[in-house]
Amino acid sequence: MFGMGFGELLLIGIIAILFLGPDKLPEAMVQIAKFFKSFKKSINEAKSSIEQEMQIQDLKEEAKKYKQKLDSAATSAKKQLSFDELEEIKSSTKNISETIKDIKNDVEKTKNVVKNPMNTDRAIKNEKNEEENV
Repeated sequence: MFGMGFGELLLIGIIAILFLGPDKLPEAMVQIAKFFKSFKKSINEAKSSIEQEMQIQDLKEEAKKYKQKLDSAATSAKKQLSFDELEEIKSSTKNISETIKDIKNDVEKTKNVVKNPMNTDRAIKNEKNEEENV
């Protein structure tokens, strides 16, 4: 773990026996083992926490990408909807324009009939011919 050889561990063991004595050495070894175990557990928890934060960051970035895609799709859908609405308005105004032209033609015909009642028969015949041609 620390790169120590057997000779170094033996030297530390002998110093520990001399310093602590044979009675306190087992208790000291248990305390040292508990310390290393809790130290290792703390390091693993910190590592796990860091990995979790990295995963959360990745998820946030991925969520941002999806949000941008959704915003882009919504914008294009709005544009498409606007184009469709414009086409609908265009077609309805075209129909209105045609209706106005028809009314204008009818008014002109009526004016001609009122001005020249003798031309009424000719106008009716011309109208029938126009309808048949259409």
